Amino acid sequence: MFGYLPGVITTMRTSQQSSPSNATISGPQHGLGSGLGGSAGRRLPVPPRERKPALAALAVLLILGGALVSAYLVVQSGQRVSAIAIAKPVAAGQPIPEDALEAVTVSNTGLEFLKWSERQKVVVGTFAAVPLVPGTLLNNNMITPNADVAKGRLVVGLLLKPGQYPAEGLRLGDRLALYAMGGTEKNPKAVMLAADAEVRDVSSPGSESRTSASSGGGLLVSIAVQPAQAQDIALASASGAIAVAIVPPGTEVPTAPAAPANKPGKTPNGGG
Repeated sequence: MFGYLPGVITTMRTSQQSSPSNATISGPQHGLGSGLGGSAGRRLPVPPRERKPALAALAVLLILGGALVSAYLVVQSGQRVSAIAIAKPVAAGQPIPEDALEAVTVSNTGLEFLKWSERQKVVVGTFAAVPLVPGTLLNNNMITPNADVAKGRLVVGLLLKPGQYPAEGLRLGDRLALYAMGGTEKNPKAVMLAADAEVRDVSSPGSESRTSASSGGGLLVSIAVQPAQAQDIALASASGAIAVAIVPPGTEVPTAPAAPANKPGKTPNGGG
């Protein structure tokens, strides 16, 4: 009886040990297979794309703006023309030499100016109606077919020493204010002789330049003045008692009244 017990016990232990092993293998494999199969059949959810209409509109505006700017530049470049500018000063009433003109490129914005193609009309048979200043654009109001711009004026010659004129010298077309230096040594006086004298010619002794001069040896200057002022100016110049000041364009100077002739060293007010 006891002889069979070991065999039974052994058999029972063997079946008990193998049974759970089979159950463990078959059970979990079935469950794992179904789980993986289900996951492989479904896709992960994809978040929807975020649309930004403001950025798209901004990009469109930038593209349109660039196109408009390019078109504007093309149009503007097509409207640029070559105009006549003054390269050298020319006094009023004087003929305009060709070397006093230069070509400059400007935008055709409606400003009045003469085109470079019209320069022959300027050089042949025209005169400066006003003093022509370098750097300005030439227009029809600045030229005239007549040489009588200084009509009614007298041309007076001056011999100026250093100290009687500005250090930079004088140039053709400069507008000058003239002063008579008089009075006494203790009570010197300066009286205005002219406020709108115009330089018609200028040179330094021994120089060939007729348009500008600056020399430590003095200047020879021809100026156009009102007839009533010519006598006092000539008298002051002959006595060496004259001083000149350059009047910049746009500067207003009180007009000097005509005065009777005075002796050298005397002022029109009778001083000295």
